[in-house]
Amino acid sequence: MTKKLYLIRHAKSSWKEAQIADIDRPLKGRGVRDAYNSSQWLAQQDAFPDLMLSSPATRAVHTALIFAKNLDYAYRDIQIEKGIYEASTAQLGQIVKQLDDRYQRVFLFGHNPTITQFVNSCIDHRIDNVPTTGIACLKFELEKWASIGKEAELVFFDYPKRRKPK
Repeated sequence: MTKKLYLIRHAKSSWKEAQIADIDRPLKGRGVRDAYNSSQWLAQQDAFPDLMLSSPATRAVHTALIFAKNLDYAYRDIQIEKGIYEASTAQLGQIVKQLDDRYQRVFLFGHNPTITQFVNSCIDHRIDNVPTTGIACLKFELEKWASIGKEAELVFFDYPKRRKPK
């Protein structure tokens, strides 16, 4: 059985308000545009989620909401997972291993450096950095999420600048 994990780094956030707590930072205008463009690109690839899981950070939730809108996923079905915010690579791995096995395509919205480190822990080569609104799609040939390890295939690695006309 095939399971796909779409690791999505939140879109570009704003640092304009210095007094706002990190978890509450909003998206910048560019971040909103990038999230719309990337989620529309995923829809064109027929990449639709069975489950969306997001960090509770405002910027991650807002990114997930934009993806949900463009991928016909009900907002109320987005699951907020507190553990994604400030998770280590091992902690993120535990969150993934606890996913319900009925889900085949999971979209997880989180943060760096953990997203990049997690991707690298699952594949046999290296990605230097998953940029904001970057999407790494990992494919696992397994029955249970609890069995994931270093055997993933990187189906694609996409980010907004990659699709910009040259």
